[in-house]
Amino acid sequence: MDNGPCVCSPVSLEENGLDACDGSYADDELVDAFGDLAALPVEVEERRPTCLRCRRPQKVCLCPFLPQQPLEVSTCLYVVQHPAEESRVLRTVPLLAACLPQGKCNVIVGRRFNEEKHPELAAVCRDDRTLILYPGPKSQNLEELAQRLEISVVKHNVIIIDGTWSQAKNMFLKNSMFHLPKQVQLNRNLSSQYVIRTQPSNICLSTLECAAVALSVLEQNDEIQEILLRPLKALCSFQLQHGAQVHHSKEHLLRNGMYDKPMPKNKRKIKRMEKLMTDHSVCPR
Repeated sequence: MDNGPCVCSPVSLEENGLDACDGSYADDELVDAFGDLAALPVEVEERRPTCLRCRRPQKVCLCPFLPQQPLEVSTCLYVVQHPAEESRVLRTVPLLAACLPQGKCNVIVGRRFNEEKHPELAAVCRDDRTLILYPGPKSQNLEELAQRLEISVVKHNVIIIDGTWSQAKNMFLKNSMFHLPKQVQLNRNLSSQYVIRTQPSNICLSTLECAAVALSVLEQNDEIQEILLRPLKALCSFQLQHGAQVHHSKEHLLRNGMYDKPMPKNKRKIKRMEKLMTDHSVCPR
């Protein structure tokens, strides 16, 4: 039996009451039908109007909680942001930038940084006045360091890595220029106010909170911390009023038997989980 393509002759078409040209007419009708569909207007979802200052939707604008005038600070922040943070709805960096003068909060997005593509950031990393806020065994206590330095004379730069803890760790380890500045960490006993996002431990802070504490220390003005945290508290309060849940830290969940996810089998991850239970000094990385 021949398995080749079946070819219908004009005779067989006529015997079945069909004209040889009917096929082409059917094709034309299909083309017309698809053409009509293609001509239908596409409904474009309208984006909600956004406030130009706080970058929030206008209906939930947080400008009433921002300072009327940008805070006058001598410290310059460089927020190195993981690309994934740009798509997050509840970000803290836009609120931070809205509180500070232009040029005092510089956001640089990316995963990998080098001198060729980022000459300005490379120059900042080589500057003796630059500090990078990243916890670890080599980190110095920022408050103790500030007491030894001439804070009122030197204008510092502070680099903050913005991303999840695993993203921040990856960015720090794989970008050699981030190892040039003096490494510092915050040792204040603070609990994060950013309760609508899960933190690894109770002492881990959001990017805005880190910046608020660092600026208050370097500028020797505790009022700065209070002012910068005001819009963050308002953001969390609004979200909780509209159905959001309080996110306890992973440390809190483990300590209170509330951690409902499967425990890791990898030894390194198990060790990291144990560290959450025992180490109270630094945020785990």
